[in-house]
Amino acid sequence: MSHGTRPTVLLIEADTSLRRLIALGLQYRGMHVIEASSPASLPAIEERELDLLLLDVDGNAGSNWSHLRAVQEHPLLSTLPAVVLAWECPVLVGVAGGASEQQDFLQEQATCLTKPFDARALHTTIEELLVATSSAQAAAKAQEIALAGQTTASAPSIWPLLTAAGLLLAFIGLMGPLVISAIGLCVVFVSLLWWTLGTSVKKEAVAI
Repeated sequence: MSHGTRPTVLLIEADTSLRRLIALGLQYRGMHVIEASSPASLPAIEERELDLLLLDVDGNAGSNWSHLRAVQEHPLLSTLPAVVLAWECPVLVGVAGGASEQQDFLQEQATCLTKPFDARALHTTIEELLVATSSAQAAAKAQEIALAGQTTASAPSIWPLLTAAGLLLAFIGLMGPLVISAIGLCVVFVSLLWWTLGTSVKKEAVAI
């Protein structure tokens, strides 16, 4: 949401009067509304600006399902939760050009409201979709943070190894002089011992 805590709704409605009426109702309920008369006349938008799509597929001569196809092909709009307004929420039989894809879109990603619709029903539907989308995004973010934490915790750290190596070097540094001193004392002790023994042997030989 780029407008603080206000959700942003993209409203695509060909009827200027109805579009303005719907926009005023949504704005009254605290939503930011971007208006367009068709998918081909969208203003410059970015993905992060949009939270929901409200699309009226009815034209002057019946339902204009090309609007729905245009939404499905649009890189920013195809992933948005959507509310579709139509005189009939269809089972798309005999609709040329990707009817099954439109059916999947209506079943999995969009909520269809039949006209004439109650404004309260429209507002409730939009708010429920926004809450569900926000909850799903929060859950996905929490899972991402949890996975990142697990990765950080499970990654081996080099610091304990470096600490142990440092202690070993310090120990060797301290023990080195002591070992050298001990060797020197051993040499002195052995030399004195042999010297003493040699002197004693010579005295005994002289006495004999």
